[in-house]
Amino acid sequence: MTLKLSDVVLTYPDGDSMMTALDHVELAVAPGEFTAVVGPSGSGKSSLLAVAATLVTPASGSVMVAGQEVSGASREARTRIRREHIGIVFQQSNLLASLTALDQLLVMADLSGHSTKGAASRARELLLAVGLEDRQNRRPHQLSGGERQRVNIARALMNRPEVLLVDEPTSALDHQRGAQIVSLLADLTRREGLATVLVTHDLATLSMVDTVLRMTDGRLTG
Repeated sequence: MTLKLSDVVLTYPDGDSMMTALDHVELAVAPGEFTAVVGPSGSGKSSLLAVAATLVTPASGSVMVAGQEVSGASREARTRIRREHIGIVFQQSNLLASLTALDQLLVMADLSGHSTKGAASRARELLLAVGLEDRQNRRPHQLSGGERQRVNIARALMNRPEVLLVDEPTSALDHQRGAQIVSLLADLTRREGLATVLVTHDLATLSMVDTVLRMTDGRLTG
């Protein structure tokens, strides 16, 4: 499995007591598999993504990313694993206002020390894959909400991650554009062999995913 969480427990201080955000969670996602996680606000979905993204270390349990144990790793090792193996698509695109769509992707390669020549080819390939080859020189204010989210997805794939974590990518889009984004994610998951986890409230798009899991009070069930 490219992404595997085993018996993961995550707790947070809550006044004089501790709150359990993740309660003995099990999750396994293989290459080319598109998994959706649904559930009410506050159920633990964001905590699940944070642990899978190596941004938060659980109290106990195992987190494996691309065959590497993460939960006991140092901060530097977690940062390296996240940079090399994980792509994250946030709810808001957070694109840099002064940069073109192409440059948004090239910045990611530059931060990771990849060659400019190879990066430019990869960036154009991804913009083609997300249907924005004719928008590569547009800045964020010149793009629609759906187009900005497509740039966001392409940017997350720039460094060829094995794991793609996606947080509510359709929340600011209408139904049609939201469905197009989920369809794009499904296509890219299979084309790039990604282990993709999508957190979503949009139940209308779940027919496009392979597996649907429900989060309730920190517990993940099929």
